[in-house]
Amino acid sequence: MTTKKRTRLSPVYWSILIFIVAQMLTFLVITRENEFLQANHIYIPPVSPGVVSIWPQPVPPAPPGETQVPAVGSLGPILIYFAAVVIVLGIVLFFVPVATLRLVLRILFAFLFSWGIFVILIFWVPATASIIISVAVGVTWIVVPKVWLHDSVMILTMVSLGAVFGRLISPWTSMILILALAVYDFLAVRFGYMLWMTKKLSESSTLPAFVIPRNAAEWGFSLKQPAFTKLVEEEPSEREYSILGGGDIGFPLLLVSSAYFGYGLGNALLVSVFSLLGLICAYWIQAAFLRGKPIPALPPIAILSLIALLIVRYVSA
Repeated sequence: MTTKKRTRLSPVYWSILIFIVAQMLTFLVITRENEFLQANHIYIPPVSPGVVSIWPQPVPPAPPGETQVPAVGSLGPILIYFAAVVIVLGIVLFFVPVATLRLVLRILFAFLFSWGIFVILIFWVPATASIIISVAVGVTWIVVPKVWLHDSVMILTMVSLGAVFGRLISPWTSMILILALAVYDFLAVRFGYMLWMTKKLSESSTLPAFVIPRNAAEWGFSLKQPAFTKLVEEEPSEREYSILGGGDIGFPLLLVSSAYFGYGLGNALLVSVFSLLGLICAYWIQAAFLRGKPIPALPPIAILSLIALLIVRYVSA
């Protein structure tokens, strides 16, 4: 979901830059992933790029001396997990006061951010140093939740999620997952559920989204300030920040990663470019037709990504 103050280019440029940086970091990580797995004797069963896995199937045993990774890359369980998280989160946010949830949510987010940083560092830095650095960053985010720090750790976490699960899931399973979530994204924004959750989470200073200030000086502001905690209550023309949902970055990274492992670097780059065009298309629709009102960004991203994957499957093959 995207929201922005006016028909301004600055938030659009920042969002595009965040998207590009996340894609670049993803390629940096996934090109090291197989080497890391082999060096640490971690076995992941090969996934056929054209297969859509609905439910986990029996996998061949790991070679002698290798550690087997559990099969978690099937579409059915992922959709069930996602639906459960959305439902449980909605129930919790509805019944539990935000003041009570604030500390718990911030600790949970800090843990997820620390995990994301650890996953990236482990490819280049010894495990002990990776743990120390990732925990330090997570604690810093709790104590000093600056906008620039929040967006930075969000990027790293989305990259880690895409790289890890993109290795476990086929490109077409990823694509169907994104299409299903795009439908959810559209309905959630259309009927106000997404804005309601955004409002409740922003009040607790724990929004799973990228926060883009109107002015450059505001990158150093805290997420605890009233301009952020009351973000959704303000009219679009009065908001100090633009928002780009974490899923609008994370799910395209998942698809790019799975395309890399399934079809190779060149085809993954094609999918990456088309997904970026989908984000640009979402902002164009918002500026041209919606006058800054919230728009689900994942549907146009999913459509352009599907076109790219079809080109990869039937033209580039």
